[in-house]
Parts: sequence; structure tokens; C-alpha cells
Amino acid sequence: MENGNDIEPADELIGARQYRPVGSHDRAVVQMSSISMHPSSSSDLPLSPIKLTPRANPNDTHLSSHTESKLELFGFDSLVNILGLKSMTGEQVATPSSPRDGEDVAITIGRPKETGPKLGTLMGVFVPCLQNILGIIYYIRFSWIVGMGGIGQSLLLVAFCGSCTFLTSISLSAIATNGAMKGGGPYYLIGRALGPEVGVSIGLCFFLGNAVAGAMYVLGAVETFLDAVPAAGFFQESVTVVNNTLANGTASAGATTISTPSLHDLQVYGVIVTILLCFIVFGGVKIINRVAPAFLVPVLFSLFCIFIGILVAPRHNAPSGVTGLRASTFKDNWSSDYQPTNNAGVPDPSGSISWDFNALVGLFFPAVTGIMAGSNRSASLKDTQRSIPVGTLAATLTTTTMYFISVLLFGALATREELLTNRLLTATVAWPVPAIIYIGIILSTLGAALQSLTGAPRLLAAIANDDILPVLNYFKVSEGGEPHLATLFTAFICIGCVVIGNLDLITPTITMFFLLCYAGVNLSCFLLDLLDAPSWRPRWKFHHWSFSLVGALLCIVIMFSISWAFTVVSLALASLIYYYVSIKGKAGDWGDGFKSAYFQLALRSLRSLGGVFFFPQPNQVHPKNWYPIPLIFCRPWGKLPENVPCHPKLADFANFMKKKGRGMSIFVSILDGDYPSRAEDAKVMCHQLATYIEYKKCEGVAEIVVAPTMSDGFRSVVQTMGLGNLKPNIVVMRYPEIWRRENLTQIPSTFVSIINDCIIANKAVVIVKGLDEWPNEYQRQYGTIDLYWIVRDGGLMLLLSQILLTKASFESCKIQVFCIAEEDTEAEELKSDVKKFLYDLRMQAEVIVVTMSGSQGQDDSIEAFSAAQRRIASYLADMKAAANGGPLMADGKQVMVNEQQVEKFLYTTLKLNSTILRYSRMAAVVLVSLPPPPLNHPAYFYMEYMDLLVENVPRMLIVRGYRRDVVTLFT
Repeated sequence: MENGNDIEPADELIGARQYRPVGSHDRAVVQMSSISMHPSSSSDLPLSPIKLTPRANPNDTHLSSHTESKLELFGFDSLVNILGLKSMTGEQVATPSSPRDGEDVAITIGRPKETGPKLGTLMGVFVPCLQNILGIIYYIRFSWIVGMGGIGQSLLLVAFCGSCTFLTSISLSAIATNGAMKGGGPYYLIGRALGPEVGVSIGLCFFLGNAVAGAMYVLGAVETFLDAVPAAGFFQESVTVVNNTLANGTASAGATTISTPSLHDLQVYGVIVTILLCFIVFGGVKIINRVAPAFLVPVLFSLFCIFIGILVAPRHNAPSGVTGLRASTFKDNWSSDYQPTNNAGVPDPSGSISWDFNALVGLFFPAVTGIMAGSNRSASLKDTQRSIPVGTLAATLTTTTMYFISVLLFGALATREELLTNRLLTATVAWPVPAIIYIGIILSTLGAALQSLTGAPRLLAAIANDDILPVLNYFKVSEGGEPHLATLFTAFICIGCVVIGNLDLITPTITMFFLLCYAGVNLSCFLLDLLDAPSWRPRWKFHHWSFSLVGALLCIVIMFSISWAFTVVSLALASLIYYYVSIKGKAGDWGDGFKSAYFQLALRSLRSLGGVFFFPQPNQVHPKNWYPIPLIFCRPWGKLPENVPCHPKLADFANFMKKKGRGMSIFVSILDGDYPSRAEDAKVMCHQLATYIEYKKCEGVAEIVVAPTMSDGFRSVVQTMGLGNLKPNIVVMRYPEIWRRENLTQIPSTFVSIINDCIIANKAVVIVKGLDEWPNEYQRQYGTIDLYWIVRDGGLMLLLSQILLTKASFESCKIQVFCIAEEDTEAEELKSDVKKFLYDLRMQAEVIVVTMSGSQGQDDSIEAFSAAQRRIASYLADMKAAANGGPLMADGKQVMVNEQQVEKFLYTTLKLNSTILRYSRMAAVVLVSLPPPPLNHPAYFYMEYMDLLVENVPRMLIVRGYRRDVVTLFT
């Protein structure tokens, strides 16, 4: 690897980067790095010891021969390979038992697989939603609804149904902007929030709803065609003679003759049209996107003609019932006039179908559905986090506004008898001729049918691809492939519903399935918002848990108000699928909201009961359910004032690490001595520490461990503290700034021992430098939070910066992410990759790429560098003198010193410290990756590296993750 910031396709990367095993002669050197060098790199030169002498100018040419460190000091995987954070992007990467075990494992890094052209907000979301919403109900049934319910109840009807879809759109926007979104639309969102069982059950019901909706749109198109061209029918029309038709509550003389298309014609033409649409769907997304505008433009033009015709009505050839816009007509049509009808919807005193407001809700609600059409195409969108909220809400508000206006216009346009008996009043009043409207209606309904037949198979394929139900394996598709078998299955369902041929019998079924899905989306958002886990950071800010709760209740109320029977049947079907999935389905750990709820319930129960319970063997916590559980090391260096069991600022920092105070902290202090003789002292100290924690308003527990030495005590704590997944996952301690000033020679070995124990135990580490300067909750900070993100840490450093922003002290700060590269090559490409990665994580930050090769040493850094060289040279001379020709010994064990490598590490920390001082001297806080202590090196050397790294930086967090992801891109 010649350049540290090379990011190449995976197939090229294997041949371009070589990873060699650690040799016995350089164990102490390479143990500090997970990135091996290219064979031509200088790091493969013989590592023969050289004399370590102080240099006045660390930027001279001789020293530069040792600068190709590739950031060896920091271990893990260099952040230059940003796309290598595989598990954050949904790929499974084997997690080593501890970072030590996997330090030298190569991770193949590649660019995202190139896919076809993606869709934007207009064509990807707004147009599909608009085509699904503006369907047959508006053209054929809307004026009839106004006549039956009157203007007043029709306005209430539109507001009632529109509020349900509007609130659902807000919930959908919140969940869809909480991370990158794969294919599957609402199924993906619900499944990842409420679990695979709920997701599959609601997803399959929503699939059936879309398939049946396709049949409804096809029937509407065929019915309109046969009404416009009666001669095209193969069978005789149905003629209905209605006597004494009620108009405004009074009986009219004579009889009314109504002609409707034959049921058999609807079936024949419906099957043919469904087959033709399926051929288009089989052509793929590209063909559909080309055809969609051809369907939408006539729709918009037909709407324009309808509104123009309403304004100029009545024309010379208009029926007598079309009065034009009149106040008297508006007044007559204000109240409702529910009448019995026959199966064709024609008012008939002896009709078998009775109507009321609840029945109208069931008939009209499909006219406001379709808001999921854009999310169904989530896998084909360029930017789901922007397109889904903007496109869905724009389509919802546009159509709802049009419905409100149409109620007022239709109510003032024609008499009630005309509204109830003229099935195509929109075509009758349209300007200039009805033929244009017939074409517009047919194309609009066909467009909506096309969108349904496009979305339903992709939804089924997404459910199959998750491999939850083995019975659906036949519908799996490869990435970028077309769901042909799922499309064929959807066509059979659609054809079966077309054979039924009755539009009014189909619409209630669709309504139940759609309402079930909308309720699932609202409940998902409600649960996620209520739990408010660290992973819940939606970009869409215009939501609240109360909106989601009201939206879910509205969906349930509408379901039961329409039909108890249909509601019970739909819920029973969803329950059966849920039961089947729970028995036969495969487990999928998606980090759903229920697991997060269980986690919080366990935390609260543990704190309230205070007992010790049996927990199963802990498994890896999903990033969406990950909570920081810090182990606060209270007294690692020096003594605290009397009656102060913990540094006050350390307790404040523990609160800063928890989002809105959620989570648990474990405060631990080590009491030197023998346990039998100091057990009572430990109880007293534990009580004092617990009282202090409560005084500082820290949610956590106190523990005192008695041990002969601090290292032994910490080793016991890190192995045994916690229960199951409630074990502490982050060790927090103060940086030992006093060790050189007070000549505490035992601190380096203790410090290195603690860090090594954390790495072996797979714990993250956060070391606070400048703890005395850490702000309390009332001290507001300004400026920036600077992240020097050097190694792969599972996103811990990013998450800590985001949690800091939720605190009042840092809410005015901005985040800057500095990516450390070693060469100028492809720096802009690296910057673009990191910005995209942060965008998908819903994190707002400025990205700055800094090259180590171009960084010039600051004067104060160079002075500290030279002093460190002198001290290390002196320490090494003393070691050699004490060894008297034998093996070198330090801290009671044999060590190996490669002087050339020591100089490299010093130079690396010099460059990084100079970079930090150059860009972040005025930052509110600096976060930097923690390098692991090199094995078999003296602890004194590591303290010199660390002192040089933190030199002249007033407030710093030194962070090391534990190779487990704590943030995720996905919803």
C-alpha cells in the first residue's frame, strides 16, 4: 500500500495490497499495527537497531526516512480505508474474540457495487404517489359521495381520511430519515422497528392490499372505457329502471333508466388489461419510468379540463341536473341524504345496500391511499432520506387540498339526483369534450394499476430476500434483479379479483390492508420515539410521538368504523401469519424496538431491585440497541481530597456520555490492601461513593474492590463486573498528567496494564485529558468538537461527539472530522467518501482531510519531541547498563526494543500533535484515537508517546473502540 488514502475496488485491492504475517523478529513492531506495508515499502527493510539520538530538527531529510509509518502506532484499520467499515453498512464481518486476536487480519475494502440509474424525488416518489392517489375513486365515485353524504359530511370525510394519511406520512418520514433504507418500503421500516414477525405479517397483508388495489384500478379503467364506448362490449348492458328515485328527500315522478356495463365485459377486458400491464412490469424499472409520465400527463390535463368545465357550466348540451355553480344548489346539497342502492351504486328504494358515514369512509379511503408508493421503491431511490419525506408529503398535501376544493365545487355544481345517478359526472361537465376526460380517466387508472403491480412484487421479493419464511424462497431475486416470479404471482391475485368484477366489494378489502400497514408505521415511529435510543436520530424533525399515537388510533378507529367483520378478518389473517412466522420463520436480529425496550426494562429493573439475577451468556448487542455503559475508574492516579470519593468532573463526564441521562454507569474504586482486613473499610467507602453518585445525579451503581495493587484490582473488575449484556462496555479514566511532575514511577506500568486488560477484555476505552477543565452542565461551550478519526473504532468516537451535542454545554458547538491521510493522493476522494458516510449516519459535520506528509511541526511540539528523545535515550542506556549484556528488563519482564521503530512512533505522535495544535488549538474538545501499547516494549516508552500526543492540548478525549459497531447506517 503505497498511499495511505488509496481506496480501490475490492477485486483490484486484493492484488494491490499485501498483508504479511508477524515475524518473530519484529513482533514488538508489528503488534502495534493492523496494516502491513507493500513489499516495496521501507517498513520491510531489515529492522536492525540504530543508535537513538536526539535531533534538533525532526523535519530533516534523514528523519523523513522513518516517516512511512502508515500510522502503525494506532493499530486497527486505518480510517483512510473508510469504506472498510463493513458491518456498519450491513455486511457481516467476523468479530475476533479480542482486538489482539484480530489485529493482523486483512479486511478487503471495495467501492459500492455500481448499480443502474437511481430515481430522484419527483419521478421516484412524488409521481408514483400522485398516480396511486389520483385513481378511479375521484373520477367515478367522488361526485356520488358528495351527493350521498352532502357537502358538510364530505368535508368531514376528506379531513378524517386525510388526517390519517398525513400523520402516517409524518411517521414514515421520521423512520425513513433515520438511516439508509433498503428495498421493501413499509415492510422494511416496520420489520426493523417492531421485529421480523410483525414486519412479515403486516408486509404480506400490505402486499395483498397492493395486489387487490391493482384489480380495483383495472376495473375502474375498463368500466370507464365501456361507459364511453358501449359498442365495444361483447355482452348486453345491464339496464336498471329506478322508480320514485329520492331527490332531496322528496319523491320524483316517473322512472329513471340507468345503463351499466355487463359484468362479463368487465371480467374479459379486465383480464386482458392486467396481462398487458404485467408485460410492462416485466420490462423492469427503466421501462416503467419511461411509461409513467405518459400516464401522468393526461391525468393532470384531465383535472385541468374538469375544473375549467365546472367554472363554465352549464353549457348548451348539459343535462338539466347540472345547474352550474349556484349558492342555492350548494345549500340544497349541504346536508346528507343516504339512500339504499343496488350493486351498481344506483339509488333504489328496494336496493340491497344501505349507506351511512362509516360506509362512505370505507369507499373513499382508497382514494387517499398510495402514500407508500414511493417508499415501495426505496431500493431505486438516490436519496431515500430526502426523497421519501418530501415526495410523500407533497403528494399527500396536494391531493388532499384538491379533494377539499372538489367537494365544494361538486356540491355547488349539480343537483343531488344528478350527483347520485350520473356515474361519470366529471366527464359530463368537462371542457371541451367528454372524450378527453375518458382518455384521462383511463390512463390515470391504468397508471395507478401499473404502480401497484410494480410495488407489490418488489415488496414480496424484499420479504423473501430477508429469508425469514422458507416458503417464500421462490420469490427471491438477486441484487439489481427483477422480481419476475413475484410479478407473475401478483398478476394471478389481481386477475382473481378482476373476475369478481364488483368495485364496491373490493374497496373495503383494500382499505383494511392499507390501514393495517399505516397503523404499523405509526406504531413503529411511536415506539422508536418513545424509547429514544442513541441510534434514533431522524433527520425529519417535524414529528412527535403524539402524532404517531394519534395516527395509529385513527387507523384503528377507521378500521372498526368501516366494518367489524372486515377488521376481524384482516387482524385474524395478520395474527395467523405472525404465529406462522414465529414458529416456522428464521430469527433475524435487526435491532428492533422491542429489544431496545427489553434492554431499558432490564436496566430499570436492575436499578430498582438492586439484586443479582441469572442472565444468559451475553451476545453481541445490535448497534441500534447499543447503549454506553461506562465503567468509571474513580481513583486511578494520586489521592482525592478527604470525603471526596470521586473526581467531581469525572462524575459530570459520566453524565455527558449518556443521551438524555439514559443508561447506567458503574463507578469503581480500588482499595489497596488485604480483603479480610479491609472489608469494613470497603463497605464504608462504597456507601460514601453511592451517596456521592446520588448527589451528582448520576444513574449508576458504586463498587469498591480490595486488591493488593491497582493493576490486580482492575483486572478483577474488568473480568467480573456486570451481568450478561449489562456488562460495562466502556472504561473511562483520567489521563495521568501528574506522573512526571510528581515522579510517580509506578504509573506507566499501571497505565499500560489497564489499557492492555481493556483490549483483552474487549472493552472500549475513553481517557480524559484535562479533566479539571471539563465544563459542568451550566458552562456553555462554543467553537468546535474536533475528531481526529484515525482507526476503525466501530463509530464510538462519532457517537460520543453526537451525544455531547445533546448536552446544554456543547449544543452550540459544531463537529469537525479530520481524516488523517499520509499522502495527498485521492484526498478529495477520501473526503467525499467520509461525507457520504456521515450523511448516511444522520451526522452533520465538516470533513477535513489532513495529510501527515505535509504537516509541519509546531515549535512547542518539536521541543517536546526532542525532550522525549533525550529521556528515552537515557532510559534505554540505564536498561542496557542494568542488563550487563543480558536481555533487557523493564517493569519486571523481558522487553524487546527496536530503536528505529521507537523513533518512528515518536515521529508519528509529533506529526499528529502538530496537526492538532495547528487546526484545533481553540476547539472546545478534541477526540483522537488511542494507540494500543506495543507488546514487549517498556511502559515508559508508551507514556512518552502519549505525553507527546497530548502535549499542549488543554482538553482531549482519547478513544479506542472494541471492534464492535455502535452506530449503523440503516433504519
